[in-house]
Amino acid sequence: MLNLVVALMATDVGLTKDTILTSVAGYREQSEAGASKDALEKMFERDKESLRGLGVPIETIGDFADPDDLRDARYRVPSTEYQLPADIEFSPAELALLNLAGGVWGESSLSADARSGLRKIRALGIAVDEPIIGYTPRISVRESSFAPLQQAIELSRVATFRYLKPGEDAPRLRRVQPLALVDFESRWHVFCNDLDAGAERTFLLSRIVGDVALTRERFDRELRAGAGERALAGLNEVAARNRALLEVNPGTEAALRLSRRASRAEQGIHVNYVDEHIFADELASYGPEVRVVEPESLRAAVIARLGAAVAAHAASDGATA
Repeated sequence: MLNLVVALMATDVGLTKDTILTSVAGYREQSEAGASKDALEKMFERDKESLRGLGVPIETIGDFADPDDLRDARYRVPSTEYQLPADIEFSPAELALLNLAGGVWGESSLSADARSGLRKIRALGIAVDEPIIGYTPRISVRESSFAPLQQAIELSRVATFRYLKPGEDAPRLRRVQPLALVDFESRWHVFCNDLDAGAERTFLLSRIVGDVALTRERFDRELRAGAGERALAGLNEVAARNRALLEVNPGTEAALRLSRRASRAEQGIHVNYVDEHIFADELASYGPEVRVVEPESLRAAVIARLGAAVAAHAASDGATA
């Protein structure tokens, strides 16, 4: 069951029952020993219910067009729901025991069996995340600006960086009082007072160009109070104003990923978004699986990206010839 939890936490899109039965240690050995598919499926259903009884939130993802059709259902453990309630408190002795248990979980989740299962799942073309650590969380970020901005927040120091906005030819220097780092739609943002603009601003870390520099200038740490909540409220307000109408092919990766944040529409689905350029990048990556009905600006942005991809391939083919 531990190997099952590891596998279901390692993928965002979920795993089919067939993938689980042929890739996860325990089921795989039973299958190789000659166990019937029916017996393996009963074993999986029993383990799934046992884990749910222990509080592990195993999510079943069916076809978005027909949620009751579970023939090709996928299963996963959403990490955002697998967290302790905020009002739980532990004594020092309880924390020590939980840390020991977390260490055992960490070693088990990275065991040879667990790694073998993840390699098999990855070989099928399904993206998985590792390492998977149980009690003690680890934050992994690609943006090199995360650490210096976090330091600037902790020290209440003014920071500078160059930021490239979509549509601009060159990055502009920003001088800010960084107040909070927030994760929204799986992307990191820094919420701050922009000293040159004289207003609060939220910047996407992936658009910071070059290094973040900490100055000697300090600011009142009380400015940080409630900054994270204000940042998330602002991003939610932006998302509420931007809504796309999409037609998505059922049973595709686009349907699986977009349906989790979509609402039904008469013609397809509605999906709210914060940044049109980033959303256009995502939609273009699905190719023919999704079509933008509106807004027109988003539709044009996706078409432009697809056209650029076609042109790049044509140029590459010409150079090869």
